[in-house]
Amino acid sequence: PALGEGFGHEGTAHVGIGPGGTAQGGIEHAMPDDSTVHEAVFASAEVVKAKPKWSRQFKALLAMGIALVLIVGASFVGAAVLRPILGMDKVTDYPGPGSGQVVVTVQPGSGPRAVAQDMQQQGVIADVDTFLKAFASTNSSLHPGDFTFKKQMKASDAAAILAQDSGGKVIYFALSAGMRIGDSLDAIAKASGANRKDLDALNTQPGQFGLPANAKNLEGYLAPGEYKLPVGTSPKDILAKLVTTTTDELKKDGITDPAKQYEVLTIASIVQAEGGQADYGNVAGAVYNRLKPNDQTNGLIQSDATVTYGLGTKTVQLTDAQKQDGSNPYNTYVHTGLPPGPIGSPGTKAVAAAAHPTQNDYLFWVTVNLDTGETKFAKTYAEHQGYVAQYQQWCTSNAGKCQ
Repeated sequence: PALGEGFGHEGTAHVGIGPGGTAQGGIEHAMPDDSTVHEAVFASAEVVKAKPKWSRQFKALLAMGIALVLIVGASFVGAAVLRPILGMDKVTDYPGPGSGQVVVTVQPGSGPRAVAQDMQQQGVIADVDTFLKAFASTNSSLHPGDFTFKKQMKASDAAAILAQDSGGKVIYFALSAGMRIGDSLDAIAKASGANRKDLDALNTQPGQFGLPANAKNLEGYLAPGEYKLPVGTSPKDILAKLVTTTTDELKKDGITDPAKQYEVLTIASIVQAEGGQADYGNVAGAVYNRLKPNDQTNGLIQSDATVTYGLGTKTVQLTDAQKQDGSNPYNTYVHTGLPPGPIGSPGTKAVAAAAHPTQNDYLFWVTVNLDTGETKFAKTYAEHQGYVAQYQQWCTSNAGKCQ
């Protein structure tokens, strides 16, 4: 360096040249030679260059770590998505024995798969196909009835209950509204295995079931509906169940006197047969109006349904001779007032209508469309004849339906 200059401030020698050419200064340091300076410079350069190399390695390791985490995470997410799709998460059977109680009803004509699907929905079994395999191995067939299971049962255990020959089986039968006593007893005998003669004998003894003296049989009292009774139920107990259902319905509608119940049930059976899908309340009101003195029907109900019941047929077309036959006690074209008794088993709607008829001025009604049940009401015979013409036209256009 030029004379008078210093090398620096921190850790460097500051040397001045005094008089006589001698060195003077505050701190004396030996001046390094060129090789020492160069080594120091190179060493510093190496340190400076090492820092970027370490940073790149760290970044590479960090990137690899992040990539590994992403790959592992994606694997878990993918598995979670694909397992349900591929059915890998599906539980095919429960270990059993299960808990709680579930009642499953097997309807007549139901197939094993439909029943299994119902059982799965109610939590009895885990998988339909697993259960079907277990049930098939029992070599049994389905029987209608109510079966009691637990929730989360082993498929083979549930199949054993459904296949059992007793315990779960019941007597099942269904009676339709409007059915006559003979058809009802046929259905009961077939379902229960009861001797039809035993049923007929009970039918002729209505007093055993608490019915009034004017009831000659159980006609009208065998309530329509579906019934499931324990296997082994006696014929008398079966009939008692149906009769009680009817009398309870009458009591519910406010009719408690047995004699009055018989009258209401007789009217209800006519409403059921005549009304079809019509307004039962108005049909009942018209029946009651006909029983009152009037100048149109003179106390005659004039019901085709009562006449056919007395004839033992089910036709809806009557001849003039049949309408004039006084030997038929159920001929309401000839005999005033109510017929001797019910002409079938009325449903709850018809019973309610007979117990609480709609107040109206109608005396006539006719169903003009047997498919829809459309019924026309009239106050006079002349008006009624116009509706009868509509019915006849419908019969002409729908051959074979008015027989």
